[in-house]
Amino acid sequence: MGGGGWFHVPEVWSPAGGWWATPKNWKVNTGLGFVAIGVACFCTFTISASKERRPIPPAWHIPSQRWAVHAKADDPSL
Repeated sequence: MGGGGWFHVPEVWSPAGGWWATPKNWKVNTGLGFVAIGVACFCTFTISASKERRPIPPAWHIPSQRWAVHAKADDPSL
């Protein structure tokens, strides 16, 4: 009834790091990856909000009109 013990694993090189790999800076690398994804999402959101146009005013309020650049020009009821 034991927990633990030694597992015999072969000495095999792997590009993923092998068995039970823990790279040196995995926390920093993970944080940088999340920051890069956040920056890409922010840039996509900014470009999308600046290009959004509604030539025909919608019948009801649409949440994206709060941050759209041309919302007041496209929908006079705002």
